[in-house]
Amino acid sequence: MLPSLRWVWFLLLASLAGGCFTGRRAGKPVPRTGDEIVVCGRFFHTGTPVVTWLDPGGYDAYRVERRFAPAEQADWKASQAANPQLETPNRYGFRRTTALPPVELERVRTNGWDLPTLQRVVDQFVLHFDASGTSRRCFQVLHDERDLSVHFLLDVDGTLYQTLDLKERAWHATSANSRAVGIEIAQIGAVPVAQQKRLEAWYAPQAGGPPRLTFPEWIGPTGIRTPGFVGHPARPEPIVGRIQNETLVQYDFTPEQYVALGRLAKSLTRIFPALRPEFPRDASGAVRREKLSADELNRFHGILGHYHVQAEKLDPGPAFDWERLQKSLR
Repeated sequence: MLPSLRWVWFLLLASLAGGCFTGRRAGKPVPRTGDEIVVCGRFFHTGTPVVTWLDPGGYDAYRVERRFAPAEQADWKASQAANPQLETPNRYGFRRTTALPPVELERVRTNGWDLPTLQRVVDQFVLHFDASGTSRRCFQVLHDERDLSVHFLLDVDGTLYQTLDLKERAWHATSANSRAVGIEIAQIGAVPVAQQKRLEAWYAPQAGGPPRLTFPEWIGPTGIRTPGFVGHPARPEPIVGRIQNETLVQYDFTPEQYVALGRLAKSLTRIFPALRPEFPRDASGAVRREKLSADELNRFHGILGHYHVQAEKLDPGPAFDWERLQKSLR
């Protein structure tokens, strides 16, 4: 073949190869719809608004410096000096799990997670109330003050924040962390019945309507993204119930939170086939209200409350409507 013909042939092959990536010009931005979560570097739709740590205004659990401290006091050295409770600059870790043989676990540790391998590991979704009231305040407490993390924050207006790729081991539920995805749902939480007045600072009564969600002045900026948002509990009356054999009172979560949580939970059960759309139930079919035994927890593959994992925890509390979530999963 003559040199000139070789060059023409090369250009033709290059043109055909380029056709395999139609529209993928170098430097062209890739649009997102705003409902994606990140798993092993891949984007998955959820059908609900999501702000990732990659987005402006997101909450980044990969960062070492404190998010809410002044710049000159935010780096790791200054943060540790200000708060000795911060033991490590990392607020997350590697999913060390017995679900994989040691050789395969080492392969993942050195080369990174691929989705099929991660799908063999993740089989639980743990629900928390954040006891902070807003996702902004929750991230400040977890990241800046307590050296902890969680994969998702769910604000009162239904905005979902992702702080870490789901391949990471977030620090939110002790023994479940290596196999679980965690979410902190913005709410002040449950209190003993004798302390019900503590909830009045968060729920203002309204004549002829449900209580209105309010925020004490000390909380400062709420960070709620929906302009003019006014929140109400999904059920107007406070709910009294028993968790860990303790009688508690709590207002319900907002309807917007239930919608977003249902869509996220459904997405997770499709991304992770081992994560079943099921809750721990007793013989009568009611969702259990106490910690599972170590053996029960080991054998359970589905959606849990934090109180199912740790005996000293109460979240998501007696007001959480498990059956409402179950309907959305169907």
